[in-house]
Amino acid sequence: MDLIIILTYTAICIAIFKIFKIPLNKWSVPTAILGGVVILSAILLLMNYNHPYAKYAKEVFVNIPIVPEVTGTVATVDVMPNQLVKKGTILFTLENQQQQITLDQAEAALVEAKNAVLQKDESLLAAIANVQKATAERNRTKASYDRVIEGHEKAGINSPFTQQEIDNKRNFYEAAKATLSSAQSEERRLRLDTESKIAGENTVVAQLMAERDKARLDFERTFIRAPVDGVPMQIAIRPGVRASSLPLRPVMSFIPNEKRRIAGLFFQNSLRRLEKGLAAEVIFDAVPGKVFTGKVVDVLPAMAEGQIQANGLLIPASMIGQHGFAIAVIELDEDLSDYNLPLGVQGQAAVINHKHDILHVSLVRRILLRMMAWLKYVYPIK
Repeated sequence: MDLIIILTYTAICIAIFKIFKIPLNKWSVPTAILGGVVILSAILLLMNYNHPYAKYAKEVFVNIPIVPEVTGTVATVDVMPNQLVKKGTILFTLENQQQQITLDQAEAALVEAKNAVLQKDESLLAAIANVQKATAERNRTKASYDRVIEGHEKAGINSPFTQQEIDNKRNFYEAAKATLSSAQSEERRLRLDTESKIAGENTVVAQLMAERDKARLDFERTFIRAPVDGVPMQIAIRPGVRASSLPLRPVMSFIPNEKRRIAGLFFQNSLRRLEKGLAAEVIFDAVPGKVFTGKVVDVLPAMAEGQIQANGLLIPASMIGQHGFAIAVIELDEDLSDYNLPLGVQGQAAVINHKHDILHVSLVRRILLRMMAWLKYVYPIK
């Protein structure tokens, strides 16, 4: 871009010398050269400082690796590559006979457990009735035993009850108490069994419901669906391919349908005038003669050239000597989809800072950017 400014000034000087027939002598030529140095230096300094220029700008996008959550063999591929699909659309399916069998077994065990709970409820009702019956029998035998004891004590030696009759009544009473105790114990056991619940469900039923839900989830995971609206790219899988649930082995790339954004590479001295909300202009190698307007939506708070990780290695000198660049994210006002451009197109970008543009040198920056856009018809210069 600096070369364009110099060539433009040179062309203007030549035109002035030709039109006004200014002689080339020791006064005119040095004056033009020195004037150019002063004027162009001032313009370049103000323009580069107030209106940062990104020699390299590229569209960035997210690539979602599609990894199945269960391991299996691909049964069907249900989408075409590079075609927009909606969220939830089935991308491909895995063979799921084993998951279906597991799900059927879990559902059968759940039904059996629910029936067992109903049977235990009925058994509890029967146990309650047995307790009531045993209580009544205990009360009857106790009353009979008390009556015999009372009559025997009042009559004394003239008692009509023999000792054997008294012993029989006492035995009947003790047997009734033992029967009642056994019935109460059975009632408590059944009550604990039927009233053992989690979130309103019997504990056994709740456990089997969880196993059923897990089996259903494993079965559903054999249908791999689109995570969001987007485009599946480069579908290389075919029926019979083994798909693993390991995150290091994705089987498909999926590009979400998001607003397209441009990342510009700026020198660090541009950070004084580079901030969110500023106007920006972008040109692309693929669209000669066109300038896209937008705004800066983010300036990344870190530079990758300075990052380190806890891996036991010392920091190399080459990393310290590597120059880092600031990255600004630009969102365009116009939809690039109208130009049928693939994701990842590249070009150049400029940020226009009107707030500090006292001499309006932004006009020069914009003119130069448009000149570069037109030159891309011949060669995509940087």
